[in-house]
Amino acid sequence: MNINPTDLTVELKKQSHPHILFGTKLDENSSSEEFLLSIYNSVQASIFVVDVLEDGDFCYVALNPTHEQWLGIRSEDLQGKKPEDILSQVDAARVRQHYTDCVRFGKTISYEQCLQFQGVYTWWSTTLTPLRDANSRIYRLIGTSTNITPAKQVAQVRGMQAEREQLLTAIARRIHASVELEIILQQTVAETRQYLNCDRLLIYHIQPDSSGTVIAESTVTAGGALLGKNFSDRSFSTKYKQRHGRNCIQIVEDIYTAGLHPDEIDFLSSLQVRANLVVPILLQQDLWGLLIAQNCHEPYLWQQIEIDLLQQMATQISIAVRQAELHQQVQYLQAQLDFQTQQHQAQLKQVQSFQTLVRRITEKIRDNRDKTQVLQTTTQELAKLLELECCYIELYSSCCSQVSVAYEYTTTLPPCKGLTKEIADFPEIYQPLLQKEYLQSVEIVPGWHPQLLVVTQLACPIFDDQGMLGNLWLIRPTQEMFDQLEIGLVQQIASECAIAIRQKQLYQKTQAQAQELAQRERVKNEFLRTLSQELRTPITSISLAAQTLESVLTPEGVLDIEIVPQLLQILHNECGRESKLINDLLKLVYLETQPDPPTLIAIDLQTWLPPIVESFRELACCQRQELNLTIETALPILETDITDLERIVTELLNHTCKYTPAGESITVSVTLTVDALQLRISNSGLEIPTSDQSRIFEPFYHISKNDPWKYSGTGLELALVQKMVSHLGGSIQVESAAGQTSFIVQFPQAIAP
Repeated sequence: MNINPTDLTVELKKQSHPHILFGTKLDENSSSEEFLLSIYNSVQASIFVVDVLEDGDFCYVALNPTHEQWLGIRSEDLQGKKPEDILSQVDAARVRQHYTDCVRFGKTISYEQCLQFQGVYTWWSTTLTPLRDANSRIYRLIGTSTNITPAKQVAQVRGMQAEREQLLTAIARRIHASVELEIILQQTVAETRQYLNCDRLLIYHIQPDSSGTVIAESTVTAGGALLGKNFSDRSFSTKYKQRHGRNCIQIVEDIYTAGLHPDEIDFLSSLQVRANLVVPILLQQDLWGLLIAQNCHEPYLWQQIEIDLLQQMATQISIAVRQAELHQQVQYLQAQLDFQTQQHQAQLKQVQSFQTLVRRITEKIRDNRDKTQVLQTTTQELAKLLELECCYIELYSSCCSQVSVAYEYTTTLPPCKGLTKEIADFPEIYQPLLQKEYLQSVEIVPGWHPQLLVVTQLACPIFDDQGMLGNLWLIRPTQEMFDQLEIGLVQQIASECAIAIRQKQLYQKTQAQAQELAQRERVKNEFLRTLSQELRTPITSISLAAQTLESVLTPEGVLDIEIVPQLLQILHNECGRESKLINDLLKLVYLETQPDPPTLIAIDLQTWLPPIVESFRELACCQRQELNLTIETALPILETDITDLERIVTELLNHTCKYTPAGESITVSVTLTVDALQLRISNSGLEIPTSDQSRIFEPFYHISKNDPWKYSGTGLELALVQKMVSHLGGSIQVESAAGQTSFIVQFPQAIAP
């Protein structure tokens, strides 16, 4: 039976007692009431009855069976409830507004609305008619509704499809027309958010380490901008990978009913998110990022057309990202090409300069009898051409047992002309050179520089068919290695130098060689005497000045001069520092050569070690450090040089006290391992990076990132410790992890007690 809902309402109005309808059991003897009841129960339209209370509020009375089927709610369960009891807060407010309008206007009204029942959104076309009592008061509303969801969906889909095609076309055109990825992404999220009519749309880029950043966002949520923010793995990257996989999406209509983890609910709630739709952005089958649509104020049923659109947008974004990467690669390759072109041009220019230099040297060798001037000029011009810090030529003795610097040009390094070296002392250098092979290395210039100076050295052998003559050395003030082109050109210069040197040897013969050897010997002796005087004179002057000031500045002679004691202290300190530096240098040089065997004495560490450690007790207390000593019982007797061993322990304790923060502890322990006696000095509160651990025993290397003079010392202490331990036949290593650093010294020569 098909009954017009309006006709049913008219019939209801005609009843003499309409207040009993749908609220109490109907009188089955009344034929007209039976007729209405049959209509009410069998009509295909959805009918609901709402009471208007005295205070203007509304409560439901009943539903007909058709409406019960649509809503999934029984009439008995609905009776007496208010809109807020069965609808969401937003839907209840909308329904109340319609009820209020019907009462206020006092006539039938019609409207369309979308309501959510039990998680399902449905569109309804509703006609609402008021019923009046004998006093003309509206006491009840009769509503008839028709489910128009299919028609609405069809219309909505058609409109969205047309808009989607326009949107995809515009974005694809923009991607092909531009390579500015940031602009493309920002415009894409803005237009897509407007199309979806959601509260927020963002792109989250995931890094290889699973960290990530919001790189594009469009939002209408006040105070909820997320652009540029980073989020933890819990909220985005790792959780998404583990739970949803590479090709899956996450659809959340309501964070409170989707079965999410409480932590994830709290996180999304903190971002004002109520409904969430997440689509992966893949780049070459890898997860590059996430495209996320969000509603912030109420749940939302994501439509399939919206999900499809977001997936298509993710594809377009991956195309844009790939295009931007390809553009960057093209730019990089172009830059590389330009760089190689510049290098090629520079090499051509360098080759021309070398050829000019070779031609000029050849002419000078042919025309100039003074070969010394020719070779000296060669070193100078070669240094200027290659921007060297030093260039020199060293010559072998007649039996190739020695080598001496004969010609040199230097800009900043101290001159070494006349310096003679024994070939046997440097086999790793001169063995390949004597085999007519060039040698290239990166070296640290020793002690005369206030800071470590790293240079690149190239040595090309100078020889002819009669034998070896010498080597041409080039020192570059950078770590940049000489390339093959430069090496080949330098070898040409070395060949020209061989001609000049051989001609000079033939000209000077034995007398010239003897004079040259004598001159080199005098230069060497003068250098050693000058070096000795330069090192000792300042110490003597400083010490004498301090003693003189102490003897003449008596309380009767000079009064109220507060600066004098400070000057005296400075003089003493500097004198002590200079003396210690010299002693440390001499000790280090001694240990690096072939020192005499140590003088071994048998000692018992249980009685020998405690006084040395106790001498640091006062220093540790002043620095608010805790000093501990642990010695294992029944240790074997150790045969060692007690002077060197005391120096080792003292230097390690000095170093540890310097770098241990206040409130931390220092522990000295001695234990017996399987094959060695182990001395361990540890401190807490300091952890040395791995990169520093490999360099800690280098001379003049400081752990502190601050000014190295903050801590006293010569900078040679740990280098000396390592050399002395090695001299005693032991080994030393450093371990640093978990906020603790340990120096471990092992002596394998322990014997049974």
